[in-house]
Amino acid sequence: MKKVFLTLTILLTSLMIVSPTRVMAAYNFGDFRSETLITKAWKAMQDNDMEAVLAYTNKCIELYGEQAKKMQASLTDYPKGENKEIFSYWALNDVATGLFIQGEMYRKSKMNDEASAAYKKIIDNYSFGQAWDPQGWFWKPADAAKEKLAMLESGSDLDFGDYSSSFLTSQAWKALASNNTDAVVTYVNKILELYSDKGKDMQKSLTEYPWESKDKIFSYWALNDTGTALYIEGEAYKKAGQTNEAKEAYKKLIDEYSYAQCWDPQGWFWKPSEAAQQALDGLEDI
Repeated sequence: MKKVFLTLTILLTSLMIVSPTRVMAAYNFGDFRSETLITKAWKAMQDNDMEAVLAYTNKCIELYGEQAKKMQASLTDYPKGENKEIFSYWALNDVATGLFIQGEMYRKSKMNDEASAAYKKIIDNYSFGQAWDPQGWFWKPADAAKEKLAMLESGSDLDFGDYSSSFLTSQAWKALASNNTDAVVTYVNKILELYSDKGKDMQKSLTEYPWESKDKIFSYWALNDTGTALYIEGEAYKKAGQTNEAKEAYKKLIDEYSYAQCWDPQGWFWKPSEAAQQALDGLEDI
């Protein structure tokens, strides 16, 4: 009996020694910079790993939350100017982004109360934070959080994801496939709200379709996704029998984003404005 007790004692002692090491080793915080932690949190959310999301975002808030609040208190509006000026509020930006990631992870897990709490913390404490999109622009987590709260309160299941043009466009395609015209219009309007100006600038810089390489064509991402979104909207309205609205969407695409190109997963680009013109010609004959 004593031998058994001794064996159990040794085993439990070993677990007490090993377990903390396992917990510490489970999440690699890297250099502990806020940027590093947020990058890891985004990746964890893509992997649907809630524990990792909370580990990285809570560590960011623990280390930089107070500094973020000081930066927030120093502002009366969103910082503007060159990118380096906005980046100088790094703690505020990353803490706000971390809370947004938390909210998204909770929302996807149907933990609506926890999601609402995370979104409200951004709005109440870090409202002037801005998040950097790798495609080259800043977006506002507080504004996104307000939209998410409205969706939760209304019971809407629309998902803007990371607000990237590619994600929103993919959502619009899915809504079209399910004949959900209202959802298509919502996604397209969000794309236009966020990316229409960038898309128009890209359109103005061109005199013909970009063609040199796939990477070159993809570099006109805002133009491509905005043009594609309008084509999807036109198709949704046409399927719903709303001919005038379909014509309006097609014409807007042809007039303002004619050099947009859309990537087909089968391995080629097609031209939404040409497809829109064909659809428009068909509607004119009705």
